[in-house]
Amino acid sequence: MEQREETKERLSRPLIQLAKMKGVATFYVGQQGEYVEIDDDVLVDVLRSLGVDASNNEAILDSLRKADAERYSRLVPATLLHIAGQESKVKVNNEVFDVPSAKLILEDGTEYSEPIKCVAGDGAMAKAIGDKFIVNSALVIPAGVPLGYHKLIVTVGNRTEEATLISAPAKIDLLDPMKNGHLWGWMAQFYSVRSQDSWGVGDFADLKTMLRDAKEKTGADFMLINPVHAGEPCTPLTPSPYLPISRRFVNFTYINPQSVPEYSELSDEAKSEIDRLHETVGALNENAEKIDRDAMWNAKMPALWTIFKAGRTPERQKEFDAFKAQAGEDLEGYATWCLAYDKWGAPTGEPGSWVKTFNRNSPEVAQLRSQYPDTLDFYRWLEWIADEQLADAQQTAQDANMAIGLMSDMAVGVHPYGSDVWWNPERFAYGATVGAPPDFYNQQGQNWSQPPLNPNYLAATGYKAYRDIVAGMFAHAGAVRIDHAIGLFRLWWIPEGRSAKKGAYVYYDSAVMLGILALEATRAHGVVVGEDLGVVPEYMAHSLAEHGLLGCAIEWFEQRDGKFRRPQDWRPLTLASVTTHDIPPTAGYLTYEHVKLRSQLHLLTGSEEEFMADAKREHDALLSMLADGGFIKRGWLNNEAEHEQDLIEGMHRALCAAPSKLLCATITDGVGEKRTQNQPGTNNEYPNWRIPLADGDGHVVGVENLFSNERVQSLAAVMRGEK
Repeated sequence: MEQREETKERLSRPLIQLAKMKGVATFYVGQQGEYVEIDDDVLVDVLRSLGVDASNNEAILDSLRKADAERYSRLVPATLLHIAGQESKVKVNNEVFDVPSAKLILEDGTEYSEPIKCVAGDGAMAKAIGDKFIVNSALVIPAGVPLGYHKLIVTVGNRTEEATLISAPAKIDLLDPMKNGHLWGWMAQFYSVRSQDSWGVGDFADLKTMLRDAKEKTGADFMLINPVHAGEPCTPLTPSPYLPISRRFVNFTYINPQSVPEYSELSDEAKSEIDRLHETVGALNENAEKIDRDAMWNAKMPALWTIFKAGRTPERQKEFDAFKAQAGEDLEGYATWCLAYDKWGAPTGEPGSWVKTFNRNSPEVAQLRSQYPDTLDFYRWLEWIADEQLADAQQTAQDANMAIGLMSDMAVGVHPYGSDVWWNPERFAYGATVGAPPDFYNQQGQNWSQPPLNPNYLAATGYKAYRDIVAGMFAHAGAVRIDHAIGLFRLWWIPEGRSAKKGAYVYYDSAVMLGILALEATRAHGVVVGEDLGVVPEYMAHSLAEHGLLGCAIEWFEQRDGKFRRPQDWRPLTLASVTTHDIPPTAGYLTYEHVKLRSQLHLLTGSEEEFMADAKREHDALLSMLADGGFIKRGWLNNEAEHEQDLIEGMHRALCAAPSKLLCATITDGVGEKRTQNQPGTNNEYPNWRIPLADGDGHVVGVENLFSNERVQSLAAVMRGEK
């Protein structure tokens, strides 16, 4: 019989026990069901990233003793989860004969009116810790505690401790229109969609127009966009929206200068200079081959500096000051990082780079801030303006009566040399990056080069860093998509210097993280979608659904053993779409663009002929399922080129037959684009995230006429159930 779990001998080993105690998985089951044990040296390295010494037998035993003592050293854990509407109990570690007492300070600063009672614990035996005997009692948290992030103050004898009590809903309720039906919307890499007023890259003003037109001209209720997390302040700009500098803030390169309120108050001379800068990049809007972010920003940044230096009215300055106060220390970190990048150059991994040499407490950093106060404030201002314009886009969607509006995308992590890591290194694990173990698509595994959040730090600080990210995203969106949602449960940590195959899963407190998502979504009357593609253990999938998170159903991926599942059999709690940004748009996929591209880029592990044969089998199997279901006419398969649009619309007609609560059509499928937006496994070998929106003939499709486009209108009619 094939081994599926660890032996008793392995489980008895101190290293294995230590790893499990610290939340490090000592084995995993792969995509093909294979059982894989993690090597000892990998476990040692991963534990080191968590600050645990397992370098030799003596160190392992000492770490075990410390870990056991730590479990009883606090009166209560630093972070506690309470489900609103249900009574819960908090275990208290106290000495024999001591009786704990507690009070609850609510998020608004007031004390909760009901008493926090103390009752007997779970009957666990006393634990000898040094010269003390620790038993446990329990504090009863009433069911009526309101939603929010509260402070539980516990006193035992002469000791008092505080803990963050997160009172969250049990689940995220479906929006009313989704309870007995579904909503549909568009998916867009919005930077790729330009107007005549753009600066060569789609901006927040273009996004406003897209949202309004999507509702008024097609009836869509949301738009899923690429991540808009903060990026670099100077060129060259990182193309990938999934490798941000900070997830806490917004990418200010998407600002539209002419939409800044102070622009209208500029002198004629200043306006003329901004117009001149705008004209230098105007031709980029007609370029159908490649997005040029660097040219855009080299023109836009001096235009924004001109607006910033012109000043603000007292009322606007007051709003700016309030933004700075609310954003707090995190904004200072990002603005300072931008200033350092501006004056000292791009950070690197070299020993002499400023991100390696200086930190937030370095005198050199303080001197830099003092030397360039205007530039530092400029970067704070840019973030304020970006925040305003993104909020304005969502308000436009709401004013147009979109049920959801913006659906923002949350990246898995951040750049290793970005502001989040540099300013707050204590939030991250040292000496490890995040990725994925080997699977069918990548036999060497994947290393995403992003340092993982440290679960110990999160727990010790009430998960505030994560709470701020989620709350910040819901401040400007009606829904949030979580990229690689399995990261809420576990992440594949790869120790520094090792291949992606030589990693281990590290577990996170998924109940707390899901609780935070449920709390913030409930406050925003919003929706959470978890990207749950790939290997998803059954208990994780169940937990996501139990908490009201929607998963993802991709038509091309809804298959098993070469047979496609009928849309009617898909999971109801999903966001369903035909394709994703990591494979070509449907017009390209139908003509095997993915095969040609992967062959050109030498990404195939076998021959092109073998890959093409597999692609054709998949192609034929999907179209056959669609024909059997009556979504397309079988006769169209005799001349697919002539019936390209019919086939694409048939695939989307199939979506409408699924029980999925959200349905999504891509803008690229709407206009007949064939080129992929991103080819995994490449960097500059392919212009990832730099493909402008164009139709099947290579003509640029602009914002002004996008949703009046005949082909887009036809696809929208399908999504509305009218065709």
